[in-house]
This record gives sequence, structure tokens and C-alpha cells, in this order.
Amino acid sequence: MKTVSLKLPEALDAKVTASARRRRTSKSAVIRDALQAFLDADGVRSGSALDVVRDLAGCVQGPGDLSHSKAHLRTYGRR
Repeated sequence: MKTVSLKLPEALDAKVTASARRRRTSKSAVIRDALQAFLDADGVRSGSALDVVRDLAGCVQGPGDLSHSKAHLRTYGRR
């Protein structure tokens, strides 16, 4: 796990401390959970580009693989 250092205003630190006490966990766990919830709600995704668009694979019609078809390659890039 990576370590990140940050500065919090007194009021925010007090809220984090109170939440950690209520949950009987560490302040780090409260901040990790809050950051994860924020990023999930913000739509930040992790993974590859394929993971992001996997549901779109195969939804269009056309030749499967143009790289092996010499007939398609002859006119590739020309109008």
C-alpha cells in the first residue's frame, strides 16, 4: 500500500477523527473509504481501455479483421 501525506483543516480533521471513533477504525481507513466513494461517484475507472468498452465489442457490423484481407488493404486510406 502506498503512503500519501496531506494537510487537513482543523474542522475537517475533527470530522474525520469523530467518524473514525464512531466506526472504531483508523483515520486512514475513513479517508480511504471517503476517497474511494468520491472516485466511484465521479466516474473514475481503473483498468484497461478494453475493460471500459468491453460491452461495446461486437456491436457494429463490418469485416472482422481488415489486416489479413489484401482486397481491403488495397484501397485502405484512399478515397
